[in-house]
Amino acid sequence: MGIRTIIYGDKPKVQGLIVANHRSYFDPIVIVNQIHAFPVGKKEVASWPMIGYICKISGVLFVDRKCPKSRQETAENIREVLAKGYSIINFPEGTTADLPTTLDFNYGSFVMATKIKAAVIPIAIDYKEKTDAFIGDDTFIPHFLKCFGKRTTEIKITYFPAIYSEDAACLLSTSKKMIDNELIRYRKDWDNQN
Repeated sequence: MGIRTIIYGDKPKVQGLIVANHRSYFDPIVIVNQIHAFPVGKKEVASWPMIGYICKISGVLFVDRKCPKSRQETAENIREVLAKGYSIINFPEGTTADLPTTLDFNYGSFVMATKIKAAVIPIAIDYKEKTDAFIGDDTFIPHFLKCFGKRTTEIKITYFPAIYSEDAACLLSTSKKMIDNELIRYRKDWDNQN
């Protein structure tokens, strides 16, 4: 599909809660292609053509974000997966965006990390072409063809060292700052190429 991935940092050597910014439905696929982890995804993705099938067979933990029972069940599933020594990928923005930095992060996954004393592993991910972000009224098939039908789709990803804290607010703010700074750096690098 012409994907060119540029990787910075070392892949995680510990398991934990991977927190990444969110640009596209393709983000978890890029990450899972590099490291063994189970993504958390919104339940609507399960019904998407091709991507939904890939998600189901790859162990995505689906959550209905509007349903408190589903959120609680997903939290328990995450806890079990982490306890078994596997990593979880969560996108704390809760949706995709193409802003220069991240949207506000949701607090819940960071609270869980403190409760089970899990490492938090921040990851930054972005696409050279801003139109590769899956946002707004985009629909899957036309977006997929536009994004991956061109000669090259360049993606940058940075693995940061694991961070530990008993303070969820500290984990959130530290992760967000690391990711935001990297997204700004990516865009400067790409802008300087033109």
